[in-house]
Amino acid sequence: MASSARVFNGCRTLLTAAKSATPKPTTAAAKKKTTVKKPTEKKPSSAGILKPLPISPALAHFLGVSESARTEAVKKIWEYIKSNQLQNPMNKKEIICDKKLKTIFDGKERVGFLEVAKLLAPHFVKAT
Repeated sequence: MASSARVFNGCRTLLTAAKSATPKPTTAAAKKKTTVKKPTEKKPSSAGILKPLPISPALAHFLGVSESARTEAVKKIWEYIKSNQLQNPMNKKEIICDKKLKTIFDGKERVGFLEVAKLLAPHFVKAT
C-alpha cells in the first residue's frame, strides 16, 4: 500500500507542476468580455407546413373545410385510413384506397404510405 501511494503522489506532483508552468494568455481577445446571447423568439405556427392554405375542392370535400394546413390534412387522412382499416394487413406500408380516397389520390387502387404527402401536394394552392 505504501508503494502505490508514493506512485500516485508523484503523478499528482507532476500534474500540478505542469498546470502552473503554462502561461496564461494576455491577448486582447482573452480580456474581451463574453456577451450573452438573448434567446431567439420562435416564429408563429403560421409558417411553412403549419400555415393553413386554400385547398382543392376534392380535398375540401374530403376534409370538410375550405382551407387546411398540410400537417392537419395528413393527420385527418391517416385517421380516416386507420378508422376504416384501409391498411393492407400483410404490408402495413400500403394503403388500399376506397372510393373516397381515390378522389384525392388520383384514382389509384393502392398507395404507399410515403406517397401520401406527395399525392396531396397538388391539392394545396400555392400562395403568391
